[in-house]
Amino acid sequence: MEKSKVEIYTDGACSGNPGPGGWGAVLIYGEHEKQLSGGERETTNNRMELTAVIEALSLLKRPCEVTLTTDSKYVSDSVTKGWVYGWQKRGWKKSDGKPALNPDLWEKLLPLLKTHDVTFVWIKGHAGHKYNEICDRLAVAEWQKFKK
Repeated sequence: MEKSKVEIYTDGACSGNPGPGGWGAVLIYGEHEKQLSGGERETTNNRMELTAVIEALSLLKRPCEVTLTTDSKYVSDSVTKGWVYGWQKRGWKKSDGKPALNPDLWEKLLPLLKTHDVTFVWIKGHAGHKYNEICDRLAVAEWQKFKK
């Protein structure tokens, strides 16, 4: 059976790093489009970028062929250049022996990358890309909820 093709766009935002953060994602399947978002009171931009990817992929009910577009070099390079697999093999240590960041989130993402056929596409953020702008607005709206 052919896998369903899904497009996912994600973004994370943080006010201060660390600080209040938010994430946004848009999933597109055929004619259907779904937006989702969330946030945390104390987090980092990279955690929000990763959370957006995890939450979006977690919504898929069966293995899919996914084109995932992000403006996060951290997320896309870590996967496409294989860094995350090296960190995992070394017990979440980088090649220089320093601890890899966000192992808890990578542990959630890696099984999802095994389930789905995910192709990462990096785009420049804040460059007028329709869905990246939507994700950014969702993410910013989430972190703003935590302003005192």
